[in-house]
Amino acid sequence: MLRSAIALKKEAGGSGTLFVAHLNHALRGSDADADETWLTALCQRLNVPLELGRAEVLELAAEHGDGLEAAARAARYDFLRRTAEKLGARFVATGHTLDDQVETVLHRIVRGTGLAGLAGIPFTRPLSPSVTLVRPLIHVRRRDVLDYLAVIGQDYRTDASNADPRFTRNRLRHELLPLLREQYNPLVDAALLRLATQARESQQLVAESAADLAELCIAGGHGIRIDCRPLRDQSALVIREVCKIAWNSAAWAQQSMGFDQWQQLADLARGNSDLPAVNLPGNIRAWRENHHLILDRLDLA
Repeated sequence: MLRSAIALKKEAGGSGTLFVAHLNHALRGSDADADETWLTALCQRLNVPLELGRAEVLELAAEHGDGLEAAARAARYDFLRRTAEKLGARFVATGHTLDDQVETVLHRIVRGTGLAGLAGIPFTRPLSPSVTLVRPLIHVRRRDVLDYLAVIGQDYRTDASNADPRFTRNRLRHELLPLLREQYNPLVDAALLRLATQARESQQLVAESAADLAELCIAGGHGIRIDCRPLRDQSALVIREVCKIAWNSAAWAQQSMGFDQWQQLADLARGNSDLPAVNLPGNIRAWRENHHLILDRLDLA
C-alpha cells in the first residue's frame, strides 16, 4: 500500500504529506522488533516520515478482559487515531484486501452475526471527528498485491502469527475456505461478497430508519431514557438498532452484547417481556418505567 500510494502521489501530485505509522504490539518478540527495524529502513530509503509506537497488548487484554485479537485491534486503532490527530492527517489508510473481506464475512457467519456484521469491512469509517479510516485495497485480491510487489522488486515481511491455527481466522483462511472452494463451490468468495453487498444495502435502510426514530425517542442525562411510544409499531430489527444507537450515545462497550441481549431490550421496549428488569454486560441495568425504557450503569462501589 505504501509503495502504491507513493507511486500515485508522484503521478497525481498535490500538497499533502504521506506519513507511515507502525505499532509494535509486543506479541512476537524479536520478530516484531525485526518488523520495526525493516520498516524503519524502508521509510528512510523512500524518504517517508515514520511514527512508531508500542503497546503491551497482553497486559491490555488482561486489564480490560478482552480477547487478544480485540485488545490488539483496539490498541492499533487508538494509536493510529492519536497519531493522525497529532500530525494533522485527515485520513488513515490500512491495507485490508478483498481476501480480508471474504474471510471477515465467513468468520462472522460462523460466529453468528446480524446484518451489520454480514456487511463486512466498510470501505471508510470515522476514527474521530477529524480523522477518517479508509481501506484503498479492499477491492484488490491479496495475490495481486504480491504480484505488484514482485514487479517493482519490493520485499516484504510475513507475520508468522497469521499461520497460527489457534486463531479462528487463520483456520478459516487455511482450512475452511480451501475446503469450500474445492468441495462445495469454487466461486464461494464471490458468493460471500455478494451477500456482504446485499447485507450492507439492507443495513443502510435499517440504520436510516433507526436514526430517524432515535432523534424522536432517545434522551440522555443520567443514564439513557428511550420513549417507547414511537417504537410501538416498529419491527424488532429496527428497535434493536435504536437500542444500539442509545447504547453508543452513552459510550458503553458493545463487545459482550449479542443478539439475545439486544432482543431483551427490544422486548422491554415493546412491552413483551415478563421480566421487570434485565442486567446487561458492563454493569448496565434496563427496565420499563411507564412509556420509557431506562438504561443505567449500576454503581458497584
